Amino acid sequence: MKNLKYIFIATFFLSAVSCSNFEEINTNPDKSTTATPDMLASYTLYKTFKLSNNSGDVYTQITLFNHQVTKLRTDADPGQYYWSYYPYGSTGMYKYLTDLNDMVRFAEGNVSEPSYKGLALFLKAYYGFAATLDMGDIPYSEAGMAKNGITQPVYDKQADVFAQILNDLQEAEGYFAIGAELGGDFMYGGDADKWRKLCNAMQLKVIQTMSKKVTADQKARFAAIVNAGHLMTSYDDDLKLVYTENVNASYPFFEANNQRMDMAPSTLTVDALKNNNDYRLFYFAEPAQAEIDGGLTESDFDAYVGAPYEIPSNTLSINNDAGMYSLLNLRYVQFRDNDPLLYFTYSEQCFIIAEAIEEGWVTGNAQEYYENGVKAQLSYYMNLPHTAGLVHGMEITQTYIDNYFTGEAAYKTSGTKQDRLKQILTQRWLIDFFQANSTYYPQFLRTGYPEYILNPATNLNDDNSSVFPKRWGYPPSELTTNPENYQKAIDSQYNGVDNTMGVPWYLQ
Repeated sequence: MKNLKYIFIATFFLSAVSCSNFEEINTNPDKSTTATPDMLASYTLYKTFKLSNNSGDVYTQITLFNHQVTKLRTDADPGQYYWSYYPYGSTGMYKYLTDLNDMVRFAEGNVSEPSYKGLALFLKAYYGFAATLDMGDIPYSEAGMAKNGITQPVYDKQADVFAQILNDLQEAEGYFAIGAELGGDFMYGGDADKWRKLCNAMQLKVIQTMSKKVTADQKARFAAIVNAGHLMTSYDDDLKLVYTENVNASYPFFEANNQRMDMAPSTLTVDALKNNNDYRLFYFAEPAQAEIDGGLTESDFDAYVGAPYEIPSNTLSINNDAGMYSLLNLRYVQFRDNDPLLYFTYSEQCFIIAEAIEEGWVTGNAQEYYENGVKAQLSYYMNLPHTAGLVHGMEITQTYIDNYFTGEAAYKTSGTKQDRLKQILTQRWLIDFFQANSTYYPQFLRTGYPEYILNPATNLNDDNSSVFPKRWGYPPSELTTNPENYQKAIDSQYNGVDNTMGVPWYLQ
């Protein structure tokens, strides 16, 4: 990744020269004196999608939502007893809207100007979607307008935010359709058409996330996007951050073996994989030492035991010391160019459409979409580097993929719609194992799947330990920087109480 920071002014050197030539002789000819659109694109994409090379980020960003249990040898980790960490990363990304505005301004007259406009709109929608799911009503229509004098933006109603996000994604898709290669793009290598497909797929995700409130027009829009067909076609279209052996662009968990020893896949993950005879289990985990000592082999499904994230931390620690749990697979800490960080995948798109077909939003074969989604994710793991000798002799092969859909993994065509939705949503959740994405809002709170276990004795939801939180509170800074609009927002949504138990519009 190159040019990931702004270069605004040249280096100054001490020199005994006349003031009339000061600017000329103090400008480094090898450095740019102005930002370019590709620089701003790289910078913003870098800040949006890259985890720092700090294994602590694994705890805070890619060990959430009950895929893993963490800190097995140390103090309790809130991530396994609570739904997430504080989400101010999503609101913090709003600060990049100014950079995106500048990117578009600097691209004027450039053959790639439409693509930069598309990127700016996509990222604004991406930030807004994350923020509104975190909290509810948010500033959107007036966000990023500080240079225009709007420093206290109004909070748009969540219904209006969803509508504006969809419009921005649609407009972005149109720009990418006529746009040339996008400079500074290390996510898709400048491929405007891949961004175009992503904009369409994201519209499907946004519409489905508001399924409790969806209108007939929005269902029709969903169907029109699917029927138009300009969507992702394979895992090659995934929005992903690819790590390299460059120390500045390497996997953040590289050589973090001490942290790995504190991590166990959850019972929810392990049991879901065992239920489907799914070889991803051997890519995700190591066998439990106690089971190996008891005579099982590393290629035996029964040698893998998940940790129950809902039990007290001291019990988890004691059991872990006894080798009762499977730990995170050793491969996660051995390579700089390890698994890409997945943000939106072809597989997720397939599962979104499969659910919509089951719900009657669009015609099609839900089983085909379900199977295509699973196959794509299995193929992704089959083609990862650095798995040889590290997946316990249970490599995913094309033959295995072709024969995957038997037993419990077979689509339940003779079962109930709820049986099939559970299959679809469980597979969608498994995409995000050891990834930065969250299915908590668009999936769990909306549908109840996967079926998370809540133990009031360990749940760290201070507002009500007997239920799952529905949202986060607004950043405390809003009390001082935008107090009037903040107060209006919590009064109109949550009867003046800014806590985790207020139910946002999309869940009502």
